[in-house]
Amino acid sequence: MPLTERELLAWLAPRAAQGREVALGIGHDAAVVTSPSGDGLVLKSDQTLEEVHFRRGEQGFEWVGRKALARVLSDIGAVGGRPVAALCSLSVPSDLPEADVKALFDGLLRLAAEHSVSLVGGDLARSPRGVTIDIAGLGFLEGRAPLRRDGARPGDLLVVTGPLGGSRARHHLAFEPRWRAGVALAASGAVHACIDLSDGLARDLRQVAAASRVGARIELEALPRRRGGDGAPATIEQALHDGEDYELLFALPEAAWSELRGAPALAALACAVVGRVEAEGAGLTTIDGAGRSAPLASGGYEHTLGA
Repeated sequence: MPLTERELLAWLAPRAAQGREVALGIGHDAAVVTSPSGDGLVLKSDQTLEEVHFRRGEQGFEWVGRKALARVLSDIGAVGGRPVAALCSLSVPSDLPEADVKALFDGLLRLAAEHSVSLVGGDLARSPRGVTIDIAGLGFLEGRAPLRRDGARPGDLLVVTGPLGGSRARHHLAFEPRWRAGVALAASGAVHACIDLSDGLARDLRQVAAASRVGARIELEALPRRRGGDGAPATIEQALHDGEDYELLFALPEAAWSELRGAPALAALACAVVGRVEAEGAGLTTIDGAGRSAPLASGGYEHTLGA
């Protein structure tokens, strides 16, 4: 029976040695290690796979390269880091035209320049099947304490940095990494927990709740829903479960949000309060417009590994 990503990480985490330099390890959006001089270094790697994260022919390869880097910048921001450098390991099959390979790098390098990130190396190889892009990123905390997944407290507000759902209609390729918002959240010192919304709000909230040993309530009418090309908003189901939103979900006290929402990096975004953290025994629930409560379905996306 295949292992889920969550099950394998639960098995792996206690077996992975963590030295005294490790401030954040397995179980967060990115790792943080401390240099001998005391600087917080953020480390993250992420794969972008053909037939999983993109399909050949549905978009130009410049969008594929952009997405591969943007996913890593988003995760670095989710722990409060400012991204500074990246490595790209790329494997491509023999049937991929040279123009597509160069277009991939053009898209990656264009986004890197926009965010002052340097591509400093990596690896190139031939793949027996499909395109695989593995980006490893480095960021700096610059004195900020890292944002974690395991600090949410009952009574905290749950806030997202932008609209959710309908990501398949181009957003998953063209999203802006929210690392500047993450830096502002970390600099405030007021945020108790944070996660990058890549697998769907419902599934990612479940990760925060499990790590923090809390419950949570989502107010369905408060969910900001992304509008498609026809102007129609995503459904509530899509906002909860679609994934690849790449917004930040964070938990903090209500008084802190009243002060923080005016910060420049956040004021420019369509942030929305979508619920509250509750005691662990309350579980994960939703409240609809009529005040009816229901369990929060898992949904979202999860990789399975092995046979």
